[in-house]
Amino acid sequence: MTGERPVRLRERAPGKVNLCLFVGPVRPSDGRHELVSVMQSVTLADDLVLEPAPPGAPGDEVICPGVRGPNLAAEALAAFRAATRWDGPPVRLTIAKRVPVAAGLGGGSGDAAAALRLAARAAGIDDDALLARLAAGLGADVPAQVRPGRALATGAGEDVRALPPGPPLGLLVLPAAEPLSTAAVYREADRLDLPRPAEDLAARRVAVEDALRDGAYLPPDLLVNDLEPAARALAPFIDAARAEAARAGADHVMVAGSGPTVVGLFAGADGPERARRAAAGLAGRTPAAVGCEAVRA
Repeated sequence: MTGERPVRLRERAPGKVNLCLFVGPVRPSDGRHELVSVMQSVTLADDLVLEPAPPGAPGDEVICPGVRGPNLAAEALAAFRAATRWDGPPVRLTIAKRVPVAAGLGGGSGDAAAALRLAARAAGIDDDALLARLAAGLGADVPAQVRPGRALATGAGEDVRALPPGPPLGLLVLPAAEPLSTAAVYREADRLDLPRPAEDLAARRVAVEDALRDGAYLPPDLLVNDLEPAARALAPFIDAARAEAARAGADHVMVAGSGPTVVGLFAGADGPERARRAAAGLAGRTPAAVGCEAVRA
Protein backbone atom coordinates (compact mmCIF):
# COMPACT_ATOMS: atom_id res chain seq x y z
CA MET A 1 0.00 0.00 0.00
CA THR A 2 1.26 3.49 -0.82
CA GLY A 3 0.63 6.09 1.88
CA GLU A 4 0.99 9.85 1.72
CA ARG A 5 3.47 11.72 3.88
CA PRO A 6 1.89 11.86 7.34
CA VAL A 7 1.02 15.06 9.12
CA ARG A 8 1.94 15.56 12.77
CA LEU A 9 -0.23 13.16 14.77
CA ARG A 10 -0.58 12.75 18.54
CA GLU A 11 -1.73 9.94 20.81
CA ARG A 12 -1.80 9.41 24.55
CA ALA A 13 -0.58 6.05 25.84
CA PRO A 14 -2.19 5.35 29.22
CA GLY A 15 -0.50 3.07 31.70
CA LYS A 16 -2.50 0.16 33.07
CA VAL A 17 -3.04 -1.74 36.26
CA ASN A 18 -4.05 -5.37 36.54
CA LEU A 19 -7.01 -5.30 38.89
CA CYS A 20 -6.60 -9.05 38.97
CA LEU A 21 -3.89 -11.23 37.49
CA PHE A 22 -4.38 -14.97 37.74
CA VAL A 23 -1.53 -16.95 36.19
CA GLY A 24 -1.95 -20.47 34.89
CA PRO A 25 0.19 -23.14 33.27
CA VAL A 26 2.67 -22.66 30.45
CA ARG A 27 1.31 -23.31 26.96
CA PRO A 28 3.32 -25.99 25.15
CA SER A 29 2.81 -24.17 21.85
CA ASP A 30 4.77 -21.03 22.69
CA GLY A 31 6.03 -21.26 26.27
CA ARG A 32 3.79 -18.42 27.48
CA HIS A 33 1.66 -18.60 30.62
CA GLU A 34 -2.09 -18.69 30.36
CA LEU A 35 -3.70 -15.89 32.36
CA VAL A 36 -6.94 -14.24 33.37
CA SER A 37 -6.66 -10.53 34.02
CA VAL A 38 -8.80 -7.44 34.22
CA MET A 39 -6.65 -4.68 32.78
CA GLN A 40 -7.62 -1.11 33.60
CA SER A 41 -6.13 1.90 31.82
CA VAL A 42 -5.27 4.85 34.05
CA THR A 43 -4.88 8.57 33.49
CA LEU A 44 -1.12 8.39 34.10
CA ALA A 45 -0.01 8.36 30.46
CA ASP A 46 2.83 8.92 28.00
CA ASP A 47 2.44 11.35 25.09
CA LEU A 48 3.44 10.29 21.57
CA VAL A 49 3.94 12.40 18.45
CA LEU A 50 4.32 10.92 14.96
CA GLU A 51 5.70 13.22 12.26
CA PRO A 52 7.81 13.04 9.11
CA ALA A 53 11.41 12.00 9.77
CA PRO A 54 14.09 14.56 8.87
CA PRO A 55 15.12 14.63 5.19
CA GLY A 56 17.57 11.87 4.38
CA ALA A 57 16.53 9.62 7.28
CA PRO A 58 17.15 6.00 6.29
CA GLY A 59 14.05 4.70 8.05
CA ASP A 60 11.62 5.16 10.90
CA GLU A 61 13.11 6.35 14.19
CA VAL A 62 11.87 6.40 17.77
CA ILE A 63 13.06 9.04 20.21
CA CYS A 64 12.35 8.32 23.85
CA PRO A 65 14.55 10.42 26.17
CA GLY A 66 15.68 8.59 29.28
CA VAL A 67 14.96 5.11 27.95
CA ARG A 68 17.87 3.09 26.64
CA GLY A 69 17.95 0.01 24.46
CA PRO A 70 15.36 -1.41 22.05
CA ASN A 71 11.94 0.19 22.15
CA LEU A 72 8.76 -1.84 21.69
CA ALA A 73 7.18 1.09 19.85
CA ALA A 74 9.82 0.72 17.12
CA GLU A 75 8.92 -2.96 16.83
CA ALA A 76 5.28 -1.93 16.50
CA LEU A 77 6.03 0.41 13.60
CA ALA A 78 8.11 -2.25 11.85
CA ALA A 79 5.39 -4.87 12.36
CA PHE A 80 2.75 -2.52 10.96
CA ARG A 81 4.77 -1.76 7.84
CA ALA A 82 5.51 -5.45 7.25
CA ALA A 83 1.89 -6.51 7.65
CA THR A 84 0.27 -3.73 5.62
CA ARG A 85 3.02 -3.01 3.07
CA TRP A 86 2.59 0.65 3.98
CA ASP A 87 5.40 2.40 2.13
CA GLY A 88 4.87 5.95 3.38
CA PRO A 89 8.06 7.98 3.91
CA PRO A 90 10.07 7.41 7.12
CA VAL A 91 8.53 8.78 10.28
CA ARG A 92 9.86 9.98 13.60
CA LEU A 93 8.02 8.87 16.75
CA THR A 94 8.78 10.94 19.85
CA ILE A 95 7.69 9.62 23.24
CA ALA A 96 7.40 11.81 26.33
CA LYS A 97 7.58 9.31 29.18
CA ARG A 98 5.46 9.74 32.29
CA VAL A 99 4.67 6.10 33.03
CA PRO A 100 7.65 4.62 34.93
CA VAL A 101 9.79 2.14 33.00
CA ALA A 102 9.92 -1.58 33.93
CA ALA A 103 7.40 -0.89 36.67
CA GLY A 104 4.52 -3.27 35.99
CA LEU A 105 2.35 -0.44 34.64
CA GLY A 106 2.52 -1.43 30.97
CA GLY A 107 4.26 1.74 29.86
CA GLY A 108 6.21 0.16 27.02
CA SER A 109 3.23 -1.91 25.95
CA GLY A 110 1.00 1.17 25.98
CA ASP A 111 3.53 3.00 23.81
CA ALA A 112 3.57 0.10 21.33
CA ALA A 113 -0.23 0.07 21.20
CA ALA A 114 -0.30 3.84 20.64
CA ALA A 115 2.35 3.49 17.91
CA LEU A 116 0.06 1.04 16.11
CA ARG A 117 -2.84 3.50 16.36
CA LEU A 118 -0.67 6.31 15.01
CA ALA A 119 0.66 4.22 12.13
CA ALA A 120 -2.88 3.19 11.20
CA ARG A 121 -4.00 6.82 11.19
CA ALA A 122 -1.02 7.87 9.09
CA ALA A 123 -1.65 5.08 6.59
CA GLY A 124 -5.40 5.65 6.46
CA ILE A 125 -6.18 2.14 7.69
CA ASP A 126 -9.15 1.51 9.98
CA ASP A 127 -8.84 -2.13 11.04
CA ASP A 128 -8.92 -2.95 14.75
CA ALA A 129 -8.66 -6.67 14.04
CA LEU A 130 -5.34 -6.07 12.28
CA LEU A 131 -4.03 -3.96 15.17
CA ALA A 132 -5.10 -6.64 17.66
CA ARG A 133 -3.27 -9.32 15.68
CA LEU A 134 -0.10 -7.23 15.49
CA ALA A 135 -0.37 -6.36 19.19
CA ALA A 136 -0.51 -10.05 20.13
CA GLY A 137 2.88 -10.57 18.52
CA LEU A 138 4.43 -7.75 20.53
CA GLY A 139 3.66 -8.86 24.09
CA ALA A 140 1.01 -10.03 26.53
CA ASP A 141 0.06 -6.52 27.71
CA VAL A 142 -0.20 -4.87 24.28
CA PRO A 143 -3.54 -6.21 22.95
CA ALA A 144 -5.58 -4.86 25.87
CA GLN A 145 -4.04 -1.42 25.35
CA VAL A 146 -4.86 -1.06 21.66
CA ARG A 147 -8.10 0.60 22.76
CA PRO A 148 -7.58 1.90 26.31
CA GLY A 149 -10.26 1.30 28.89
CA ARG A 150 -11.22 -1.75 30.94
CA ALA A 151 -10.79 -5.19 29.42
CA LEU A 152 -10.74 -8.88 30.29
CA ALA A 153 -7.59 -10.50 28.91
CA THR A 154 -7.31 -14.27 28.62
CA GLY A 155 -5.22 -16.76 26.67
CA ALA A 156 -1.71 -15.40 27.11
CA GLY A 157 -3.10 -11.86 26.93
CA GLU A 158 -4.03 -11.94 23.25
CA ASP A 159 -7.74 -12.70 23.77
CA VAL A 160 -9.23 -9.38 24.80
CA ARG A 161 -12.84 -8.50 25.53
CA ALA A 162 -13.67 -4.87 26.13
CA LEU A 163 -15.68 -4.30 29.31
CA PRO A 164 -18.06 -1.47 30.13
CA PRO A 165 -16.44 1.33 32.14
CA GLY A 166 -16.40 0.57 35.83
CA PRO A 167 -17.37 2.86 38.70
CA PRO A 168 -15.01 5.71 39.66
CA LEU A 169 -11.70 4.41 40.97
CA GLY A 170 -8.74 6.38 42.28
CA LEU A 171 -5.22 5.02 42.35
CA LEU A 172 -2.21 5.94 44.43
CA VAL A 173 0.82 4.89 42.38
CA LEU A 174 4.06 4.33 44.31
CA PRO A 175 6.91 3.74 41.83
CA ALA A 176 10.15 2.11 42.94
CA ALA A 177 13.68 3.43 42.50
CA GLU A 178 14.77 0.14 40.91
CA PRO A 179 13.16 -1.62 37.93
CA LEU A 180 12.10 -5.25 37.89
CA SER A 181 12.25 -7.52 34.85
CA THR A 182 8.95 -9.14 33.89
CA ALA A 183 10.81 -12.23 32.67
CA ALA A 184 12.66 -12.52 35.97
CA VAL A 185 9.39 -12.29 37.92
CA TYR A 186 7.80 -15.04 35.85
CA ARG A 187 10.87 -17.23 36.35
CA GLU A 188 10.62 -16.69 40.10
CA ALA A 189 6.91 -17.44 40.01
CA ASP A 190 7.66 -20.73 38.31
CA ARG A 191 10.38 -21.49 40.86
CA LEU A 192 7.91 -20.83 43.68
CA ASP A 193 5.31 -23.00 41.91
CA LEU A 194 2.81 -20.13 41.86
CA PRO A 195 1.00 -20.78 38.55
CA ARG A 196 -2.44 -22.31 38.98
CA PRO A 197 -3.61 -25.58 37.43
CA ALA A 198 -5.77 -25.12 34.33
CA GLU A 199 -8.94 -26.07 36.23
CA ASP A 200 -8.29 -23.44 38.92
CA LEU A 201 -7.60 -20.77 36.29
CA ALA A 202 -10.85 -21.60 34.50
CA ALA A 203 -12.74 -21.27 37.78
CA ARG A 204 -11.16 -17.87 38.42
CA ARG A 205 -12.29 -16.73 34.97
CA VAL A 206 -15.88 -17.70 35.70
CA ALA A 207 -15.74 -15.90 39.06
CA VAL A 208 -14.33 -12.74 37.48
CA GLU A 209 -16.92 -12.71 34.69
CA ASP A 210 -19.73 -13.16 37.20
CA ALA A 211 -18.39 -10.38 39.42
CA LEU A 212 -18.11 -7.91 36.54
CA ARG A 213 -21.71 -8.08 35.44
CA ASP A 214 -23.38 -4.66 35.34
CA GLY A 215 -20.02 -2.86 35.46
CA ALA A 216 -19.35 -3.58 39.13
CA TYR A 217 -16.09 -3.50 41.08
CA LEU A 218 -14.19 -6.70 41.60
CA PRO A 219 -14.71 -7.89 45.19
CA PRO A 220 -11.63 -8.02 47.48
CA ASP A 221 -11.24 -11.79 47.11
CA LEU A 222 -10.66 -11.31 43.35
CA LEU A 223 -8.30 -8.33 43.64
CA VAL A 224 -5.42 -10.78 43.45
CA ASN A 225 -2.07 -10.63 41.64
CA ASP A 226 -0.55 -14.10 41.43
CA LEU A 227 2.85 -12.57 40.55
CA GLU A 228 3.01 -10.51 43.74
CA PRO A 229 4.82 -13.11 45.91
CA ALA A 230 7.48 -13.52 43.22
CA ALA A 231 7.94 -9.76 42.84
CA ARG A 232 8.23 -9.32 46.62
CA ALA A 233 10.77 -12.14 46.82
CA LEU A 234 12.96 -10.44 44.22
CA ALA A 235 12.39 -6.91 45.51
CA PRO A 236 11.85 -6.89 49.31
CA PHE A 237 11.57 -3.09 49.29
CA ILE A 238 8.06 -3.58 47.89
CA ASP A 239 6.86 -4.34 51.43
CA ALA A 240 7.71 -0.83 52.62
CA ALA A 241 5.75 0.69 49.73
CA ARG A 242 2.79 -1.52 50.53
CA ALA A 243 2.85 -0.22 54.08
CA GLU A 244 3.00 3.38 52.76
CA ALA A 245 -0.11 2.87 50.65
CA ALA A 246 -1.98 1.29 53.54
CA ARG A 247 -1.07 4.19 55.86
CA ALA A 248 -2.26 6.61 53.17
CA GLY A 249 -5.75 5.14 53.49
CA ALA A 250 -6.04 2.92 50.42
CA ASP A 251 -9.00 0.55 50.45
CA HIS A 252 -6.85 -2.16 48.88
CA VAL A 253 -3.12 -2.44 48.19
CA MET A 254 -1.45 -4.59 45.56
CA VAL A 255 1.60 -4.86 43.32
CA ALA A 256 1.07 -3.59 39.78
CA GLY A 257 1.58 -6.37 37.25
CA SER A 258 5.07 -7.82 37.57
CA GLY A 259 6.07 -4.94 39.88
CA PRO A 260 7.82 -3.35 41.54
CA THR A 261 5.28 -0.49 41.55
CA VAL A 262 2.68 -0.62 44.33
CA VAL A 263 -0.83 0.73 43.81
CA GLY A 264 -3.39 1.69 46.40
CA LEU A 265 -7.01 1.51 45.22
CA PHE A 266 -9.55 4.09 46.40
CA ALA A 267 -13.14 3.10 45.57
CA GLY A 268 -16.26 5.24 45.43
CA ALA A 269 -17.25 8.51 43.86
CA ASP A 270 -14.63 10.29 45.96
CA GLY A 271 -11.96 7.71 45.18
CA PRO A 272 -10.03 9.78 42.62
CA GLU A 273 -9.90 12.79 44.91
CA ARG A 274 -8.85 10.65 47.90
CA ALA A 275 -6.05 9.17 45.79
CA ARG A 276 -4.82 12.61 44.78
CA ARG A 277 -4.87 13.76 48.41
CA ALA A 278 -2.94 10.66 49.43
CA ALA A 279 -0.28 11.41 46.80
CA ALA A 280 -0.06 15.02 47.98
CA GLY A 281 0.43 13.76 51.52
CA LEU A 282 3.52 11.87 50.33
CA ALA A 283 5.20 14.97 48.91
CA GLY A 284 8.95 14.55 49.01
CA ARG A 285 8.84 10.83 48.35
CA THR A 286 11.39 9.54 45.84
CA PRO A 287 10.30 8.44 43.30
CA ALA A 288 7.29 10.73 43.57
CA ALA A 289 3.88 9.30 44.41
CA VAL A 290 1.22 9.86 41.77
CA GLY A 291 -2.51 10.18 42.24
CA CYS A 292 -4.55 9.21 39.19
CA GLU A 293 -7.77 7.46 38.26
CA ALA A 294 -9.23 4.79 36.04
CA VAL A 295 -9.90 5.75 32.43
CA ARG A 296 -13.66 5.46 32.06
CA ALA A 297 -14.21 6.54 28.44
